[in-house]
Amino acid sequence: MIDLRTDYLGLSLAHPLVASSSPLTKDLDGFRRLEAGGAAAIVMHSLFEEEVRAEQRAFDHFSTAGADVFAEATGYVPTEVPGAVGPETYLHLLQSAARTVSVPVIASLNGVTPGGWTGYAALLQEAGASALELNPYQLAADPALSGAEVEERLIELVASVRERVTVPLAVKLSPYWSAPLHLLRRLEGVGANGAVLFNRFYQPDVDLESLQVVPRLALSTPEEARLPVRWIGLAYGRSALDLALTSGVRDAEGVLKGVAAGATVVMLTSEILRRGPGRFSEIVAGMRAWLEDQEYASLDQLRGSLSRLGSDDEEAFTRANYRATLEAWRPDPTSSDLASFARSEAE
Repeated sequence: MIDLRTDYLGLSLAHPLVASSSPLTKDLDGFRRLEAGGAAAIVMHSLFEEEVRAEQRAFDHFSTAGADVFAEATGYVPTEVPGAVGPETYLHLLQSAARTVSVPVIASLNGVTPGGWTGYAALLQEAGASALELNPYQLAADPALSGAEVEERLIELVASVRERVTVPLAVKLSPYWSAPLHLLRRLEGVGANGAVLFNRFYQPDVDLESLQVVPRLALSTPEEARLPVRWIGLAYGRSALDLALTSGVRDAEGVLKGVAAGATVVMLTSEILRRGPGRFSEIVAGMRAWLEDQEYASLDQLRGSLSRLGSDDEEAFTRANYRATLEAWRPDPTSSDLASFARSEAE
């Protein structure tokens, strides 16, 4: 039997397939379905600090509205509304999920203020999270803010959270950092245990009819996996952080490519939303079949075998891949562009 076991953030997993944050983790039944489908660990949907703050402001407003007109008005408002305001609903679900499923439950936090990041992180740990995934989802859209300052803010954030919690920490990064390998080293230095590559920003669209910017949600495609796979391959062996691949993986081949590049785990959302939680077990079976056919004894034998460790010259390695990609392009014989390409070659 092929050994698929892996350790992620100090957690022992039966295999590297992790259910990443999704609508399926918004109720206890979803956690049960993901575990039954074969997920080795589950990342809970994010707790957004601004949503909690907005709920609290709304409650404060409506609980005091009219109090200056009708003296008895506040007497009709309960002093406590369990689960209605603040992070209580999220914390209760996390606590219940940690008791219900046997796989690790990783809480996801998207904060805004320094106190929000550290305060909520402590609450998530107390509620039973096996680990925390910090999700600093924010574009650097301020022209007065330098790249170095943006990086420093992230490092300070992770360091402050590490001071408040003892559970393992993973940081979900965007693909827009100018020096990702340097950043990974700094994150490791302030106590992070892993990095998730990459956060998938949902890009807005422009509606010409209404002249408005509108949200557009599209599930990931296999092409999107190439970017994180490349950076995982470059980062493997350069840092002690566990590396999680997310975005674009649909099948056993995609998982194995990620592991060969150096991924510790591979996270799935879009494929599970398309085809259901049972897809985890199907992909695991496909991984076993391929590894057995290639005569591997364990997944660890494959991990990192296609990373940058095989090259002594990092710059030459990346530039050679760039040139090889360009030189390997050939037109699609069925494309209408083929005739124009042939003419240009003849000239």
